[in-house]
Amino acid sequence: MDDVSADIEQRGFCILPSLFLQHEMEELAYDLEHSMLKRSKAGIRHALRHEGIRHLATEPRTLALARKVLGEGAVPFRATLFDKSSQGNWLVVWHQDTALPISERQEIHGWGPWSVKDGITYAHAPASALCEVLALRVHLDGSNVANGPLRVLPGTHRKGVLTDDEIEALARQIQPTDCLVQQGGVLAMRPLVVHASSKSQSPVPRRVVHIEYAARTNLAGLELAIT
Repeated sequence: MDDVSADIEQRGFCILPSLFLQHEMEELAYDLEHSMLKRSKAGIRHALRHEGIRHLATEPRTLALARKVLGEGAVPFRATLFDKSSQGNWLVVWHQDTALPISERQEIHGWGPWSVKDGITYAHAPASALCEVLALRVHLDGSNVANGPLRVLPGTHRKGVLTDDEIEALARQIQPTDCLVQQGGVLAMRPLVVHASSKSQSPVPRRVVHIEYAARTNLAGLELAIT
């Protein structure tokens, strides 16, 4: 676990190849397929409403990993199911994840612009707050070169919140890494590491539960919404 923390600190991400068993991933995938939660072609937003995902987010293996990096107060605050397949296929350009769900809008220096998605208030956060966030991407299916894996620019999380032009320049300078993760594996990543993904070229689905943790629920005076 110490190596995981060091990798995340240095590169902004780390892959744990087999944190969960195949049958655990298949059971959760089945439950999600039969869930009544609102879906889009891309998956399910605000997925902590799903009992199975809430359990996954607080399961000892994921919680221990998050707390090793963020401290013993770390808690999950948001989850998303990404379901990339022939029916729902997309590409994502190079970017950072800077918007956080907030319980109540307050005008605080460094936060914003603000928006509302599915009834949840969001604010783009400063680097000081995003440094207290970690995402764990739990792979219900294996991610390979053909089915649109996440790609990252290692080390870019240490450069703060970047402009679009700065991100484009880094994408030309830094060799990207394809994050190939087997079923049951976990990709841990900082939200500020620059990342992207291409369209899938495979009939095999690529379902990922993306769970975000924060070192505390109150960041710089703003209370995170649990979604």
